[in-house]
Amino acid sequence: MTERFSAKDLARAVQAGILQPGQDQALLQFLRQQPATRGSFQLAHVAFYFGALLIMGAMGWLLTEAWMSIGDWALLAIATVYIVLLTLFALNVQRRAQSIAAGVLAAVAVSIVPLAVFAIERLVGWWPMDDRQTAYHQYYTYVQGGWLMMEAATVIAGLLMLRLIPFPFIMMPIAVALWFMSMDLSEWFYGSPFSWEQRREVSLWFGLGMLLVFLVMDGRTREDYAHWGYLAGLAAFWGGLTLVDSGSELGKALYCLINIGLMGIAVLLRRPVFMVFGALGVAAYLGYLSYEVFAESLLFPVVVTVIGLGVIWLGLVYQKRRERLSQVFRNGLPQWLRMALPALRD
Repeated sequence: MTERFSAKDLARAVQAGILQPGQDQALLQFLRQQPATRGSFQLAHVAFYFGALLIMGAMGWLLTEAWMSIGDWALLAIATVYIVLLTLFALNVQRRAQSIAAGVLAAVAVSIVPLAVFAIERLVGWWPMDDRQTAYHQYYTYVQGGWLMMEAATVIAGLLMLRLIPFPFIMMPIAVALWFMSMDLSEWFYGSPFSWEQRREVSLWFGLGMLLVFLVMDGRTREDYAHWGYLAGLAAFWGGLTLVDSGSELGKALYCLINIGLMGIAVLLRRPVFMVFGALGVAAYLGYLSYEVFAESLLFPVVVTVIGLGVIWLGLVYQKRRERLSQVFRNGLPQWLRMALPALRD
């Protein structure tokens, strides 16, 4: 747990008469034994996540064609060494109570599992595709049914890793693998070629399904697994929704209303990630109005500026009264829906 209060702070509380002598040490020991919660922002945390993303990229979508030429045995050996060493490093760091560093290292190890399975399939003759020259980085860019075993192994490895190191960021490679799997299974369902329209539809519905799953999980697990699940689900849902070409003004207005709804969900659940995606969607709709509908209007930028200032003011109001506003939102919902929602988080 990241300590907000030091022993000196609690000792001063004893001197001020707020705590009784001896209570300061008991309270400090109690706080240290509590499970990790959402930590405060620290530069070190940025370094942890950025370093993890660099390794994921290097061993994933940035893997060059040169790596394919070293042979499948070498690929398997390197991937295995990466996975084992990163997992051992993560376990060692976890024992030192560095949960964030341990979690991101574990997530990196899970993200390399597809590379190991890729090499194993080719070595034992299970590679389902006709083209032996398929490069591994295409796993991240092309929808193909042949990737399914790699995706399933990643999900299983991620779930096993959560047993060793229960850290929410490990949900990210699991969620990405599930998203890829939905696309590749859909190719079997729709057949080939798999059009962009079909991909958008699958992404949209899969993202919506993922959001519902993590809504059910939210507040019901010791760790906040829903945080990264919401991010992955929103990326799939919002991306599919944004790429849909409605072809009508009513459809585009409905798109804006859905994004406003996401902003309302952010207030309801206290999840800023919904606000970010919702705001991006509303901004995209306003951009469309600016360039297509009100291109000749002098007042439109002024009106949008006023709206922007109003949104900033509402943000300030929410920041001061978020507890009350969240409760007001919830009290306006049916009883059965309130009971299904997760408890409010700080």
